[in-house]
Amino acid sequence: MTARPPFDPEIAQVLETRDDVVTALLPDGIDELRARAIRPSDAEITLDGLLELSEHTAPGPDGNDVGILLLRPRHADAAMPVLYHVHGGGLVVGTPYDDLPALAALAHETGLALASVDYRLAPGHRYPAAVEDVYAGVVWLVANAARLGLDRNRIIITGVSAGGGLAAAAALLARDRRAPELYAQMLLCPMLDDRNDSDSAVQMAGVGAWDRTANRTAWSAYLGDPHPDVPIYAAPARATDLSGLPPTFIDVGSAETFRSENIAYAQRLWADGGEADLHVWAGGPHGFDALAPSSHLAREARTTRAQWLLRILARGGGSRSAG
Repeated sequence: MTARPPFDPEIAQVLETRDDVVTALLPDGIDELRARAIRPSDAEITLDGLLELSEHTAPGPDGNDVGILLLRPRHADAAMPVLYHVHGGGLVVGTPYDDLPALAALAHETGLALASVDYRLAPGHRYPAAVEDVYAGVVWLVANAARLGLDRNRIIITGVSAGGGLAAAAALLARDRRAPELYAQMLLCPMLDDRNDSDSAVQMAGVGAWDRTANRTAWSAYLGDPHPDVPIYAAPARATDLSGLPPTFIDVGSAETFRSENIAYAQRLWADGGEADLHVWAGGPHGFDALAPSSHLAREARTTRAQWLLRILARGGGSRSAG
C-alpha cells in the first residue's frame, strides 16, 4: 500500500459520512455532476441584504457573452478594490454562484467588492475558451470600474481548483499582453499541471477528493486527448518564466492531488524573483474548507486568507513584483 499523509481527523469523518465527495470522475459522470448544482439563495449570497447583487455582461473573445456577477456593499461611496473570482469544477462543471456565500463574507470582512465570472465549460468548449473568457471578464471590469464604483488599480484575481488554474493562466496572459495590471492573485488548491504525474497525484490516487482519474478526465475534456503541445495559458505549471507576476497567495492541503504542483509553482515564483505566500494545510484533502467548513482547519485557512488580503491591501499603490 502506498504511504499517504493522514487526513485531519475532523475532515476524515466528513469524508467517511458524505456521499457526494467526488474522488474519481469519468467522462460519463460529467452530466450527473452538473445536475447536482444548487444555486445559493440571494439571502446567502448578499449576506441577508448587506450586499447588493448585480448581473453584467462582458463581450467575449468569440462573439460570446461572458456573465459577471458583482457584489458590493449597498452604501459604499468610495471606489472599492475587487476580488475577481473564478469558480472551480475541473473545467467541466460549476457556475459563477459557486462559493459565493463564503467569498462574500471574506470580501466584506476585508473591504473588497466581489466579482464572479461565468466562463465556458469543457468538453463543449475546449481551450482557450475558458481562460479567454476569464481574461475578457477582467478586461471588462477594468474598463467599467469607474461606473461600477470599483478601483481598477486594485483587482485581485482568485480561483479555487480549476478556477485557481484559470486565474493563474489569466495572470500570465495579462503579464504577456501587458494589460491589465493585476494587483495580486490568490490561488486556492489550483489545478496547474496537465501532466498529472506528480508525487502527490500518484500518492493520493483513489482516495480523498478529486484524484488523478478525475484530473485526467478534466484535462482531456479541456485539451483533447492526446494533447502533446500544451501552452502555458492552458497549464501554468508548464511556464518556464514566472517573473513579472503580481504578489501571490497559494494554499493547498497536504493530502491532495495538487500538493506537489502547487509547492513547485511557489518555488518557481521565488526562483524567478517573485513574491509568494505558500500554505500547506496538514491533513487537508482537496477543497477541505468547502467539504468541512466548520472544521478547525477550514476556519484557520479562511482566517489566514483574510489576513493576507488585508496585508496586501494595506500597501496601497502599485503591487507588481520585480521581474
